[in-house]
Amino acid sequence: MRTFYHSTRSSATTVTSKQAILQGLAPDGGLFVTDAVDQMELDYKSLLSKNYQDQARVVLSTLLGDYTDEEIDRCVKKAYSNQFDNPDITPVTKIGDDWLLELFHGPTCAFKDIALQMLPQLMNVARGESEDSVMIVTATSGDTGKAALEGFADVPGCGVTVFYPAGKVSDIQHLQMVCQKGSNVAVCGVRGTFDDTQTGVKEIFSDPELNARLAQRHIKLSSANSINIGRLVPQVTYYFFVYSKLVEREAIKAGDKVDFCVPTGNFGDVLAGYLAKKLDLPIRHLIVASNANNVLTNFITTGRYDRRRPFIKTISPSMDILVSSNLERLLYYESDGDADYVASLMQQLNDEGYYEVTKSVKERIQKTFLAGYADDAVTKKTIKETFENEGRLVDPHTAVAKTVLDSIESDGVQRVCLSTASPFKFSADVLSALGEDTAGKDGFECMDELAKLAGLAVPKQLSELRSAPQLHKDVEDLDQMPAFVENSCTRIFR
Repeated sequence: MRTFYHSTRSSATTVTSKQAILQGLAPDGGLFVTDAVDQMELDYKSLLSKNYQDQARVVLSTLLGDYTDEEIDRCVKKAYSNQFDNPDITPVTKIGDDWLLELFHGPTCAFKDIALQMLPQLMNVARGESEDSVMIVTATSGDTGKAALEGFADVPGCGVTVFYPAGKVSDIQHLQMVCQKGSNVAVCGVRGTFDDTQTGVKEIFSDPELNARLAQRHIKLSSANSINIGRLVPQVTYYFFVYSKLVEREAIKAGDKVDFCVPTGNFGDVLAGYLAKKLDLPIRHLIVASNANNVLTNFITTGRYDRRRPFIKTISPSMDILVSSNLERLLYYESDGDADYVASLMQQLNDEGYYEVTKSVKERIQKTFLAGYADDAVTKKTIKETFENEGRLVDPHTAVAKTVLDSIESDGVQRVCLSTASPFKFSADVLSALGEDTAGKDGFECMDELAKLAGLAVPKQLSELRSAPQLHKDVEDLDQMPAFVENSCTRIFR
């Protein structure tokens, strides 16, 4: 059965899930949503004995109804095989009284791999026999960029252009991107923040003249950010998977509710949990964990979203975001699909830098969502205490989530903390948090020292960067982003 999607800002035009994935962003600047999600039938009990791949087949088929079973099967086999260093794809481990969902076992050591190994497969199927090429244009605060490059490198009919805020990602994240091989990849630093970069990408999608010129050359633009529904849907699977693992380990019985704590800046990862809850997975609370850029925490607690604040560079750079794109989808669902209301809020945010939701919308959101934040000092303290007390090494983003989770009473409910990146991607900051001197040491020296201290091996995909040539050296001003995309299209789609 086909699944139809439309913009969060208007339900006038509907598209299939394949069309939504190819387009990425709706023409009016909104994000694609489906009104059918509350009527979809997905019996979580039927997934309890299935492995990750089989659970993914069911979740994807449910939310992307116009893909055939054979197409979904093909996508799953290509996305979730030997790219991951753990057969469970997203293994679940105990940490104190809670659980850690390890999302960093893919080719780039970050949670984005779960979705960005799948998205190129979904996109290739959606392209079908079309003669049009697809250029993926993505803004990254650190992890999405490399995961998109890795997922789309040398995929036929596709190119990928990644923009990152120059000087505002970790050394290892930077090297992962600029050392990327592939005949169809382009990488560019942008002089500005991630929010500037993400706004620039959105403007590229809504630039009629640029898109018209590319259309004449049979090139369409799409996105690998979580604004693309094809990025979001694959992430829903691991919420079902961890639930099945907790049942398997007799930590819960089928039907018991679970809490999830998610470190998030762009609201995509936690929104995947929200979709899982709408599909009747027994979730009590989704806990939003922010760093010092705590615009989301403030919104959840007050109902007021205000980006008019200083941007703070933190040791958890993937969450250094003040404009949280995926929140728009939550606003749509919690306002009972009032697209005009969502459009007015987004217009106000664009014009005035803030908006405030109605009391009823705020109260509905607060039934599911809790929130908290941790600054760098507290985050470092958590990294140190977690290593000393639990013998576990966690990256700064995971430490933010653990800090917030530890500040909230469990009330006897089993709780899962999402661990979104390998600590070795942030070796200098983790090492410093453990009280070690990092002065004068590069990222690789810190990586080696951290591995020795923890008795762990550095992931091969990170250690290989040591000798990799830096292939992408472009850094541009914001106003040059459209030209960079057009030039990349010319080079890649000759």
